[in-house]
Amino acid sequence: MYALVTGASSGIGLMYAHRLASYYHYDLVLVSNQEKEIQETADDIAAKYGVKTIAIYKDLATEEAPNELFAYCQENGIEIEVLINNAGVFFFNDLTQTSEGRVNLMLHLHIRTVTNMTRLFGAEMKKRGHGRILNMSSMSAWMAMPGIQCYNASKAYILNFSKSMWYELKPHGVTVTAITPGAIDTGLYGLAPNLRKLAVAIHVSMPPEKLVRIALKKMFKGKKQAMPGLLNHLFVPMIKHLPDWFVFIAMKKIACFQK
Repeated sequence: MYALVTGASSGIGLMYAHRLASYYHYDLVLVSNQEKEIQETADDIAAKYGVKTIAIYKDLATEEAPNELFAYCQENGIEIEVLINNAGVFFFNDLTQTSEGRVNLMLHLHIRTVTNMTRLFGAEMKKRGHGRILNMSSMSAWMAMPGIQCYNASKAYILNFSKSMWYELKPHGVTVTAITPGAIDTGLYGLAPNLRKLAVAIHVSMPPEKLVRIALKKMFKGKKQAMPGLLNHLFVPMIKHLPDWFVFIAMKKIACFQK
């Protein structure tokens, strides 16, 4: 059986692909909008771990993408036992200064694509009576922060959607796990290299390899939700009750770190 990973050519998705192949010995369907990189990733993983890999170049932020991926698997007899909805984008900007296309890309990728991928592959898993789905949310799901208004709102959707789907599918042998990490040491946030190193050193940011180990362990245990990192559990109650003056200060400081 196969595991399907979206956004698998770099960052967290790449780590999911390597871990699923090396530790869990799954054959892989790897999806990305980076054509050269996803093929190189698939070839590299197949050579290293002796698993079957299928590279699919596809823009997941389109209405047709989930149905096309599902149809491809059906037509080729590929049974997806594990679905990792990892693909995502990030921007820090005032909404009024952000193009409609950029906003729609994020909302489509984080909401419509995740929803329909879960719906299509979840229905197939439900028929078989087994399967695992992991959806990448974020600790920002609890944050009201200017500049990331679309990101945190879409991640809140993923969190609540996934928890609801856990209840719908659990009686049929299928689990849906929402992972809500804090900052992860990838290029997604646009931080300078020295700031990335500092964030990891003081445990504000987590290496992607560690996140993936924890996330997959929780998924295979059938957990409804998991938040890797002890500090994150301490931060969330504070985040929910931040005073307005602090939010405005944080907004200015974070903006200074962007490339």
